[in-house]
Formats: sequence, C-alpha cells, structure tokens
Amino acid sequence: MGTAERQEAPGSGVESAGSTAPRHRAARVHDIPAASDMPSGRGATREEPYQPLWVEEPARRRRLPDPVRNSAVRAVLIIAVTLLQAMVAFLCTLAGSWLAFPMVLSSVASTVVATWGALDVWVTRQVWNQRHGVVSTPSSTARALRRERRKARRQARVAERTQERIRRQGGGTGQLSHP
Repeated sequence: MGTAERQEAPGSGVESAGSTAPRHRAARVHDIPAASDMPSGRGATREEPYQPLWVEEPARRRRLPDPVRNSAVRAVLIIAVTLLQAMVAFLCTLAGSWLAFPMVLSSVASTVVATWGALDVWVTRQVWNQRHGVVSTPSSTARALRRERRKARRQARVAERTQERIRRQGGGTGQLSHP
C-alpha cells in the first residue's frame, strides 16, 4: 500500500484504516486547520489557544566574546573564498584555460591569508582569556588568585567574629553604663 493510499484524500471525508484522530490535533499544532475544524458559516469561528512554532531553549554554552566572534567570522569568510578560488583554479586547469595559472597563484596567496585568519582566531581568543582571566583549566592563574582572595576574606571574617565574641564576653569592660 503506497503513501497516497494510506493518507486521506483532501475533502473526501473518508479516512483509511491507518489514520487516527491525533492526526487532526497535529495539524492544529502548526496552525493548519483540519478539514473537520473548518467553520461551517461566516460567523462561526472557534478560538484556539496560541501555540508557538518553536520553543527557545537556553544556550548550553556561553556566547563567544565579540572580538573572538569577529575574528572567527572573518576567518570563515576568508577560508570560504580560498576554497572557492582553489575549486575555480582546479576547474580552469582541467579545462586548459589561460586563467588557470593566475588562479593557482591567487589560491596559494589565499591559503596563506586563510592560515593567518585561523591563527588570528586562536590568538584573539588567547589574548581575551588572558586579559579577562577566564581560563577553564584547573591550574588557571585567575582561578588560583580568586581562591586566595576567598581564603583571605574567609580568614578576615573569622578574625572579625572572634574579635566580636571577645568584646561580648569581656564582661562589660569598656562600657560606662548598662542598657
């Protein structure tokens, strides 16, 4: 039995044995009214709850910083042009065209520029990470500095609490009168 035989013919009102009612519900999900849902008269309209076509999910990874993203886009465009030049050079060589030699030379030059573009992405990312202290390796200098600062703050809080406790337990020394 072919696909056309399994599905209902439009407007026929007859369904095959394989189709069921949920098919109409699925049609409504995409804001396409099913044949049975069409209003019979001009004034007969039925309101259905709005269902979006897609649901946005939170990103799993953070967005790249702007300078890194800019260099990545630049590198992708350069690499795309380089691949296009290489393909044209190859086809011109096969065809025996006079344009083959200049295209091969420009492809070699573009390959050098594309390599520079890819290295630019890597260097830009490293510089951004170094300047902003965001390195995800456990031996990160930035992480060690943060750990030391937290430890110093914790020790300062403990010392402050100890001093407060000593003041409270001092038996009223230093107070002129009781509250």
